[in-house]
Amino acid sequence: MEVTVAATQMHCTWEIEANIERAESLVHEAADRGAQVILVQELFETPYFCIDEQNRHFDLAHTLQDQPTIKRMQKIARERKLVLPVSFFENAGLAYYNSIAIIDADGSIVGFYRKSHIPDFPLYEEKFYFSPGDTGFRVFDTRYGRIGVGICWDQWFPEAARAMVLQGAEMLFYPTAIGSELHDADLDSKDHWQMVMRGHAAANMVPVIASNRIGEEKSDDLALEFYGSSFISDHLGTLVEEADRNSQAVLTHCFNLDECREYRRNWGVFRDRRPDLYRPLLSLDGLNPWPGV
Repeated sequence: MEVTVAATQMHCTWEIEANIERAESLVHEAADRGAQVILVQELFETPYFCIDEQNRHFDLAHTLQDQPTIKRMQKIARERKLVLPVSFFENAGLAYYNSIAIIDADGSIVGFYRKSHIPDFPLYEEKFYFSPGDTGFRVFDTRYGRIGVGICWDQWFPEAARAMVLQGAEMLFYPTAIGSELHDADLDSKDHWQMVMRGHAAANMVPVIASNRIGEEKSDDLALEFYGSSFISDHLGTLVEEADRNSQAVLTHCFNLDECREYRRNWGVFRDRRPDLYRPLLSLDGLNPWPGV
């Protein structure tokens, strides 16, 4: 089966309706170019409010059932026969999550995922807003294949990518918000960021699609410059499409999932796995738990 995917990137402001309309426009542009699965960046409805800690931002959260932008995206997905992973700030009772809903090509929600790994750095104060996700790593059967989705900081963890592929994910998608670092103004993590995800593609032999945001965002005396560079990697880790650091963009690429699946089967990596030896991965220190402890 051939599937055309898209990665997008854009700038966000506190004009929330304008952000949503911009995201919808990018989705339509990607669909006009033949894309069937289209990724928009993390928390695209607003600026990246996690730049600092302000209680008022909890008012931005919605339940999955009542999330208005998801409803709008469901309509677009249904009309244009698209699969849309939609990032949103989730209110779940007394808990709050950084979540993503997976909309299938008939407009139905086939499932959702809550971000598992929550960062806590200057300018990336996510632990103030989000509880660690409790869904576990999931895959979703869609009209255009079985997909896995991680959210931003999840993309740095090879265990997450491998868990999704072991469950049958044929493509991995990562909506993202990443840019400058307050503690080191000279640090540019762009190449490292891309290489880690390209490593997931190469190690698991699946395409990887990543969408980042662009532009400077401020809160009080803090500023964060996002570096864009959204990209699409093939199943060998080769960079096949890449946006620049500053421009709004839509990237598209067509993959033959049958050919990727055959390559995965023939390479033998999954045949030769030794899960009986991976027990140190179940601990933080690599030492515990040992058998019998």
